[in-house]
Amino acid sequence: MKVLVLIDGSKWSQKAALHAIAIVKRKGGKVILFSVLDRREAKAMAFNLGLVSENLKDVQKFEETIWRDMKKSIRNIMVNLLEFCQKQNVNCSFRVVEGPTREKILEEANSGQYSLVVMGAYGRSGKTRIGSLLEDVVGLIEPPVMIVR
Repeated sequence: MKVLVLIDGSKWSQKAALHAIAIVKRKGGKVILFSVLDRREAKAMAFNLGLVSENLKDVQKFEETIWRDMKKSIRNIMVNLLEFCQKQNVNCSFRVVEGPTREKILEEANSGQYSLVVMGAYGRSGKTRIGSLLEDVVGLIEPPVMIVR
């Protein structure tokens, strides 16, 4: 059994990872932690920061700082989850890719490698309705999908 876990940095995706780890610990197999970093997010945040600070000339500098922080943050989350897997004696690895989130998730999930895809019900915004990414991709993912709340 090979389980793909979609990690976006939210507590919900980390909770999803814990469920996937428990499943693989009981059934055997491997957990793949997968995250997509989309540069467009950094651009949008940098532009908003430039507007709020009334400093649009520094948007490029803001973008680079935000991008670097996004990469560092997701890597730290992945390393922590990987260390947890190791303590649980669960085979685990992680991948972080760059690009359009929806397309990269569908490409990976539908690659034919996975018997289960696990994801959190909500994203980083923590809004109380089902996450927009989940709504966008769940019906297009070919393997069974487990949604964790």
